[in-house]
Amino acid sequence: MLDIKFIRENRNIVQEGAKKKHVDIDIGKLISLDDQRLKELKEIEDLRSEVNRVSNDIAHDQDPALKIQLIEEMCAVKEEIKAKEEKLKKIMEEWQKMMLEVPNVPDISVPEGENDEQNQEIKNWGEKTKFDFEPKDHIELMTALKMGDFERGVKVHGFRGYFLTNAGAELSFAIWNYALDFFMKKNFNLIFPPAIVKKNNFYGTGHLPAGTDDLYWTQDGDGLIATAEIPLMGFHSGEILSIEELPKRYIGFSPCYRREAGAHGKDIKGLIRVNEFFKFEQLILCEANHDTSVKFHEELNRNFEEFIESLNLPYRTVSACGGDLGRGHVKMYDVEAWVPKEGKYRELGSASYFHDFQSRRCNIRYKDKEGKTRYVHSLNATAVATPRILVSILENYQQADGSVKIPEVLKKYMNGRDFIK
Repeated sequence: MLDIKFIRENRNIVQEGAKKKHVDIDIGKLISLDDQRLKELKEIEDLRSEVNRVSNDIAHDQDPALKIQLIEEMCAVKEEIKAKEEKLKKIMEEWQKMMLEVPNVPDISVPEGENDEQNQEIKNWGEKTKFDFEPKDHIELMTALKMGDFERGVKVHGFRGYFLTNAGAELSFAIWNYALDFFMKKNFNLIFPPAIVKKNNFYGTGHLPAGTDDLYWTQDGDGLIATAEIPLMGFHSGEILSIEELPKRYIGFSPCYRREAGAHGKDIKGLIRVNEFFKFEQLILCEANHDTSVKFHEELNRNFEEFIESLNLPYRTVSACGGDLGRGHVKMYDVEAWVPKEGKYRELGSASYFHDFQSRRCNIRYKDKEGKTRYVHSLNATAVATPRILVSILENYQQADGSVKIPEVLKKYMNGRDFIK
């Protein structure tokens, strides 16, 4: 959420930022609504002051007739206050709804574009894997090697269901254990957060109000998390930290749930787009400084790039265009790995920063060196998500005989085996 004062003082910048993100919102209407809100607040406060002043007069006045007159007048004023409070309540509801819909202002370096097809490649690493035989896709490989069962997955879960079996499950555990060893060397504090959280946490991270159709809800109105970012941001909600505590560096591991409501007809088979998965997520809370946010954004993204490089998977990094950014994002990088059978890059993870957009919603503050209370800046990035990464590993490491070579860094987590046969 942006500060209303910032919005009023930078009306054109905020409107242009929304336009760059292809978000349809009228900032002029919001400011007009805010004028009404402030007007009603002032009038209510003035009337309350009048009631307090007259009540004091009534207490000290000796004339019974005058007391009765003043009491009757104040009853009328109280009714007026009640009517204005009802009016203010409706204005506040509309104002709060619009405030939640105002997108963060994207960085000037964010490229123009409507969707992910206009994302801008900024880095390309590794040689695209080539074969002297006809490669299989990950579904064929997993089925033949008994690493997964998609038919039974659909039978049990429904559309987008899957079972990881035998070496498929082993490989997932190997990736998790390797990721834990890899990222704990990056000075993170490990957290296993709750996967069912209160609705306010989704508003806090900006997953609501726009993303409600992609979330799973319980009968109590709580939600199943789509990423550990959601509970990790809730961890310090409502707290005031000291500057000496910053930066806070967390890595969370959790199950994740997404309905993929907006992906009908996309990636309907296999492990590219599933409803439930597991993910390590990096998160940093830092002081409110743009340069500091940029520095940590590059660091988090580089951590993930290094992880992919250690698996020797060809990848590229793209800067997300305005239309591909979420409402809260200032800037986002996507890291996409090469998928040989499809002949294209597929997203494995992203790194984003938000300035104080999320921390205002979560009310996470700190005392700076001058003792002033400020909102922290927040950043997050994928560490690794499974089972999606299995797609790139299996397809890039497949052999002519149908086996799959195990990446060097994962061998010790797979009992020293060289191949999945």
